[in-house]
Amino acid sequence: MGFIKEFKEFAMKGNVMDMAVGVIIGGAFGKIVSSLVDDVLMPLIGKITGGVDFTSLAVTLGEGENAAKLNYGTFIQNIIDFLIIAFCIFLMIKGMNKLSRKKEEEPAPEPEPSNEEKLLGEIRDLLKNK
Repeated sequence: MGFIKEFKEFAMKGNVMDMAVGVIIGGAFGKIVSSLVDDVLMPLIGKITGGVDFTSLAVTLGEGENAAKLNYGTFIQNIIDFLIIAFCIFLMIKGMNKLSRKKEEEPAPEPEPSNEEKLLGEIRDLLKNK
C-alpha cells in the first residue's frame, strides 16, 4: 500500500495538476493555431502567390513502388504553426517577467518598531546628548 499512497501524494501535488492543465490547454491551443494556419493564413498566402495550394506541394523521388513523396508544403505549414506558437509563448513569458519585476520593485514597508526598540532608541539618544 505504500507505493499507491506515495503515487497518490505525487499525483495530487499542485505542480503536477498545474502541468496537466497546461498540457491540455496547450494541446487545444495547438489545434486552434493549426486551424488558423490551415484554414485562414495558408489560403490567403496561396491567393497572394497565385493560387498555390501548399498542401499539394510535393516532390516525388524515384518511380513506381519505390517512389518517395516529400510533402514540403505541409512542412512549410507546420513551420508557420511553430512560429506562431513560439511567438505566443514568447509574449506570455515576457508578460509574466514584467509582472514579476513589478512585484520585486515594490519595497516592503518597514515594520513599525516594537516598544523595546523605541525605548532602546530613546536611551541611545539620551546617551548621545550627555
